[in-house]
Amino acid sequence: MAAANSVVEPLVGAVDQGTSSTRFLVFNSKTAEVISHHQVEVKLQYPKEGWVEQDPEEILRSVCECIEKTCEKLGQLNVDVSRIKALGVTNQRETTVVWDKVTGEPLSNALVWLDLRTQSTVEALSKEIPANNNFVKAKTGLPLSTYFSAVKLRWLLDNALRVQKAVEEKRALFGTVDSWLIWSLTGGVRGGVHCTDVTNASRTMIFNIHSLQWDPELCDFFGIPMDILPHVRSSSEIYGLVKTGPLEGVPLSGCLGDQSAALVGQMCFRDGQAKNTYGTGCFLLCNTGRKCVASEHGLLTTVAYKLGRDQPANYALEGSVAIAGAVVSWLRDNLGIIKEVGDIEKLARDAGTSYDCYFVPAFSGLYAPYWDPSARGIICGLTQFTNKCHLAFAALEAVCFQTREILDAMNRDCGIPLSHLQVDGGMTSNKVLMQLQADILCIPVVRPCMPETTALGAAMAAGAAEGVGVWRLEDRDADGVPTERFEPQINAEESRCRYATWKKAVMKSIGWVTTQAAGEGDSSVFCSLPLGFFIVTSMVMLIGARYMTDFP
Repeated sequence: MAAANSVVEPLVGAVDQGTSSTRFLVFNSKTAEVISHHQVEVKLQYPKEGWVEQDPEEILRSVCECIEKTCEKLGQLNVDVSRIKALGVTNQRETTVVWDKVTGEPLSNALVWLDLRTQSTVEALSKEIPANNNFVKAKTGLPLSTYFSAVKLRWLLDNALRVQKAVEEKRALFGTVDSWLIWSLTGGVRGGVHCTDVTNASRTMIFNIHSLQWDPELCDFFGIPMDILPHVRSSSEIYGLVKTGPLEGVPLSGCLGDQSAALVGQMCFRDGQAKNTYGTGCFLLCNTGRKCVASEHGLLTTVAYKLGRDQPANYALEGSVAIAGAVVSWLRDNLGIIKEVGDIEKLARDAGTSYDCYFVPAFSGLYAPYWDPSARGIICGLTQFTNKCHLAFAALEAVCFQTREILDAMNRDCGIPLSHLQVDGGMTSNKVLMQLQADILCIPVVRPCMPETTALGAAMAAGAAEGVGVWRLEDRDADGVPTERFEPQINAEESRCRYATWKKAVMKSIGWVTTQAAGEGDSSVFCSLPLGFFIVTSMVMLIGARYMTDFP
């Protein structure tokens, strides 16, 4: 944290709207130091098995609260809020919002990127794509999956009466979370700007990443009216001015999906530079420059950033893992084996090993490199000796194994293996996890000492925008950023053996449920019972068997 009372440089604010929380941070534009910040938790709702929703109004309120509280803190530090010269937004991607442009009200809850309700939609649409002409992937760089926004929007158009009516009456607007926030902050029903940036648009599955425009053929394929779509802009330009609150009149001039923002914040501006972000999910991006590199190993091709209206777009290969930090929350909320997220580090350290227990946290199916929505979470190798410490260690190890899978795929696609991995995100404060990651990858893991790289990327884009010009991107270089380095401490053969055993567990998780079993509760519903049920039942049986031997 910078010495706030001595700040005389221009400041830049960044809204970081994530899956589980919203934060607002204010940076010194010359040093990239955080001056002040505030964070608010945002609730996830699970109305049915596989459904994941959020209240768009709650998301917006959390943003406004974070801005107000941070500005109050700045006042307490004798920092003039008028020194904030620009505002950037970074957001959870793919989460889908539809709202009424006349009333400003959301027409349904937001469908979160983890939501699985669209699996039957995906299966039906996949039958309409010619086997020899996957035009969806060719244009978007994405596989047909429940992950992306187009199928979520299709589901709302088919099932939400308020959405259907608003579309018919030309009142509906669609957007990912960035669009909803930008529209609301720049005036909403009183002239709000309906736009998105290329990085968020590239995650919808209706955006052509080659032409950088909404694609009429894709919109027709998904049955999505183009008049509800936001205007697509670059990641760094003035979209409009904030119309209310303590930042009224400040240009809103930066927008990046969270993983692209982290890539920028880590200064991965050169071809071949990569970063891995450990949040609710886990996302490894490698900058491929101005080339769209098509993956042959289960990765996504996506837009990395476009830093200015007249600047070219840079692309990236991405490996997406659905469950990373979410597995720790699950151990806390569903099993109750920890009270706070940070407790898992001590449990794992106490164990020192998983004792041959392997965890595959496929709660929302498997993303890269499998793209199998029918997979479900499993734990293998339970014995009478297994305890909560071993489960904690196995959970952290699972995050690392998933990262190795996508790193291996990326190395095969790029042809040049990474010599080290740059990391960021909330989970990287866990030193046990970071050491495990280095051990499992057999390469060093490098963590920046300033962990707020996602918000920093949004601030950089906002401050560098034409018409703002308080941040010079060329002045910053990843080589000059203070870091902490974790070196591998086990031999490569041990790492290989542990990884191979985990892959056996992954194979057992694949194809676990059918669409009918997951959605309709037929005779196969046993397959979709919560993972916690099986863990607790297995442990009870093991303990019971142990004590039964003490009786005649």
